[in-house]
Amino acid sequence: MVLLDTSVWIEYFKGNEPYFQKIQKLIETGSVFTIEPVFGELLQGALNKREKDLLLNYWDLLTKIQEPQLFIKAGELSFDRKLVSKGIKLIDACIIYTVINHKLQLWTLDKKIIQFLDSKYLYNV
Repeated sequence: MVLLDTSVWIEYFKGNEPYFQKIQKLIETGSVFTIEPVFGELLQGALNKREKDLLLNYWDLLTKIQEPQLFIKAGELSFDRKLVSKGIKLIDACIIYTVINHKLQLWTLDKKIIQFLDSKYLYNV
């Protein structure tokens, strides 16, 4: 099961290969999970209502990880692991926490996250 980082979703929505085909296959097999902070970031960057509506349609279709107090838990993780000093902000801490806590793999292009996470949590394309 794979959690896609915002950076990878952007490549997908641009139709860039190899991201588009690989993510499409993951979506079709029900292998993609998501969390609110990722789609919040995507919605924040929407350029118009059409893009916003498209994102919300994907949000409705995908399996969501429901994590009570996600920001609190991510903040604790960030404090304990000194993530801010590694350049990892709160949204990325939410992603990292979710991946570790739910034993998922993360597909990301974020070099700071890649350097931090154990390779068993990174999706190999």
